[in-house]
Amino acid sequence: MLGAHTSAADRRLRLREELAGDAILRFPGAINPLNAQLIEQIGFEGVYISGGAFSAAQGLPDIGLTTLSEVTEHGRTIAGMTNLPAFIDADTGFGEPMNVARTIQSLEDAGLAACHLEDQVNPKRCGHLDGKEVVATSEMTKRITAAAGARRDPNFVISARTDARAGEGLDAAIDRAKAYADAGADLIFPEAMRDLSEFETFAKALDVPILANMTEFGKSELFTADQLADAGVKMVIYPVTTLRLAMGAIEDGLRTIMADGTQSGVVDRMQTRARLYEVLDYESYNAFDENVFNFTV
Repeated sequence: MLGAHTSAADRRLRLREELAGDAILRFPGAINPLNAQLIEQIGFEGVYISGGAFSAAQGLPDIGLTTLSEVTEHGRTIAGMTNLPAFIDADTGFGEPMNVARTIQSLEDAGLAACHLEDQVNPKRCGHLDGKEVVATSEMTKRITAAAGARRDPNFVISARTDARAGEGLDAAIDRAKAYADAGADLIFPEAMRDLSEFETFAKALDVPILANMTEFGKSELFTADQLADAGVKMVIYPVTTLRLAMGAIEDGLRTIMADGTQSGVVDRMQTRARLYEVLDYESYNAFDENVFNFTV
């Protein structure tokens, strides 16, 4: 009730410990706090907060139009309502290395457990579109160095994403990833891998864990968590899955109302009021309220 009962520091420590463990970590994307609560209740290891999903929810394309303050507040509302570690997309860090440092401290203060920074130029674009450009390796290492130097909680996880596979090839992307790890990245995010063998090659080449982005309609096939674990992947994110599920259902429902003049034909596909209250833990709020107000002197 009333949000997470664990501290941000505890959630960061939990993520660190789990990254050092044997099991693969599954982080579905949460588009809002209610979504994050459901992810926790179903039993996943963490919550991912996608920049692309957040941009889309604002009616904007994923080209770096959202600001640090918007992203931080979005992350704060989600991280504050789940006991799972929350991992947020910080794009290119919202500016130069000094801005990156401020980004890390803002996200720490907002209760996030981890973030990833990418090596694209500004304005960035979706990692599974063509025509991406990346900055020089030296520029990205400055971003990572600034991020690592700015964090106050050593358990806050800094992930470095490289989009170099598409334009420079796999070997160049691995070389970049090694430099990013040397600069202080705790986790490497190789974007738009073509197949399992590329994930495996990446994992074997690095001394830090890697994550896989299982986004729909992208460059990578949708592998299972077991397949990715066998390839050496330590974390898998499903960044826009919940948004796409929700928007698909919303569009179908709206078309039904337009055609039929009523939503009665889609009620059986809706989350019920009882289930919503169960996810929200409504009864705990009632019990708390009664305990405070219904007493005898």
